Amino acid sequence: MGFKLGADEMRYIALFESLTGATVRDCLVFEKEGKLILVVNQGDIGLAIGKGGSRVQKAKRVLGKSIEVVEYSDDPAELIKNALAPAKISGVSIVEREGKKLAFVEVEAKDKGLAVGRGGRNIQRAKMLALRHHGIQDVFLT
Repeated sequence: MGFKLGADEMRYIALFESLTGATVRDCLVFEKEGKLILVVNQGDIGLAIGKGGSRVQKAKRVLGKSIEVVEYSDDPAELIKNALAPAKISGVSIVEREGKKLAFVEVEAKDKGLAVGRGGRNIQRAKMLALRHHGIQDVFLT
């Protein structure tokens, strides 16, 4: 991992793991928005969310923050797809231009708004996670 987690992130991870049983790989804290983005191990998304969203709802109450959960993948294209879910992604191309890794994401026309998210928050989440975990400098929707 090319990033360090601080005391707050470690505390949120420990609490979330104890509440859900899911293994968390990363945590991004947005204090101003009162939000956490938690990246869970591949296969742990169901554990993290729980039946009908019960576990993630309990974690929201206990932590007092809005929580978004993303499933990790060693495959950068898969991680980007997971970060943009539930938007329908038809393909992800990762290219290198001028020494920078870029991802071009093909999104079905009807799902473009969903991929971008309110105020651009979904695409921003995908960009942050792609950079943090796979060194991809930017993500573009096509």
